Amino acid sequence: MNNLVERFLKYVKIDTDSDPSSKACPSSNIQWDLAKVIIEDLKELGLEEISLDENGYVMAALPANCDLDIPTIGFIAHMDTAPTYNGRGVNPKIIENYNGEDIILNKEMEIILSPKDFEHLKNYIGQDLIVTDGKTLLGADDKAGIVEIIEAIKYLKDHPEIKHGKIKIGFTPDEEIGRGANLFDVKKFDCKFAYTVDGGEIGELEYENFNAASAVIKIKGRDIHPGTAKNSMINSILIGMELNSMLPVEQRPEYTENYEGFFLLNDMKGTVEDTSMNYIIRDHSMKKFNEKKILIKDAVQYLAKKYKDAEIEIEVKDSYYNMKEKIEPVMYVIDLAHKSMEELDIKPCIKPIRGGTDGARLSYKGLPCPNLFTGGHNFHGKYEYVCIQSMEKARDLIVKIAENLAKMNFEEK
Repeated sequence: MNNLVERFLKYVKIDTDSDPSSKACPSSNIQWDLAKVIIEDLKELGLEEISLDENGYVMAALPANCDLDIPTIGFIAHMDTAPTYNGRGVNPKIIENYNGEDIILNKEMEIILSPKDFEHLKNYIGQDLIVTDGKTLLGADDKAGIVEIIEAIKYLKDHPEIKHGKIKIGFTPDEEIGRGANLFDVKKFDCKFAYTVDGGEIGELEYENFNAASAVIKIKGRDIHPGTAKNSMINSILIGMELNSMLPVEQRPEYTENYEGFFLLNDMKGTVEDTSMNYIIRDHSMKKFNEKKILIKDAVQYLAKKYKDAEIEIEVKDSYYNMKEKIEPVMYVIDLAHKSMEELDIKPCIKPIRGGTDGARLSYKGLPCPNLFTGGHNFHGKYEYVCIQSMEKARDLIVKIAENLAKMNFEEK
């Protein structure tokens, strides 16, 4: 077993689910467990500027090994796993030389990872996969990214013949609940630019993501005995259903792809008297994003007039924005990653993220931060898996980016 795989298996067995109901940072105490292990591993590697701050952010540095004036570069991944699926008791399995057939994750529970359901499995015939036992998620999102960064830094440290500038690494809590960049100290990180290593299949290179907002709607009706409810009852659940029917059906996640945005009714709880609804709103286009926010507000306003004796409130909050605006002025960051992939015989796949990363918000905090692949698939569930060879390529890509940055026409001091 190579060091990369060994480290990955160690990390994924540490439960790090974030907790959206908590206002603390990290949102769950268990994230400290992985952070402390990582700190010890970084000390063992002999890195500098190692820190674990009061909010659970890990940082460290590999000093430059040459006298070139090279800008400091960063690599970032997140420690938490999605709270929407069980991350406790992860028991990964290695499938060597995958044969392209069904993988039985759990015989007793009849859970099968099949290329009939996930066609991308066929891309990994002859390669080695790490899968779940069907009871938990795997945690490749984003412990694969953490491991790939650490192993790349270790490789650079062990191979001083590869000239590079100063490299910073950072590991964040709470990315899965949208807070990973909240308390990230960009000034302390002190990089010209960085990459998050938080993507999916091999070759992904992403610098466009959704503009994102949340909408919380609260409806107060009137509960009357149904036998005497005529002209008196106001059913808040039905008002909520009417509201949802006013939003475009074709703009639901299950009907959208590529650059198409959506409304997602993420949660709805209600009685006749009180109903709450939580939406997320997404679009790559700022214009369409703003139009979506206006549409849902107008729908609420219309229903408030229609049902004058009900109370209907909406609160819309922006979450993050499309990093494209911040990356386009520094496209050499994308060109550097693209060139490095090609030199490693990795076919670059530049496409928009149908989601967000820490990098989106970090880009707006002054740290341009596109996203690189990790090699994982089917994140946030029992069918999650990662290809070992893709992880190795991700590690090699980080090394190559650092190496190529040092060759970009910088002058001797």
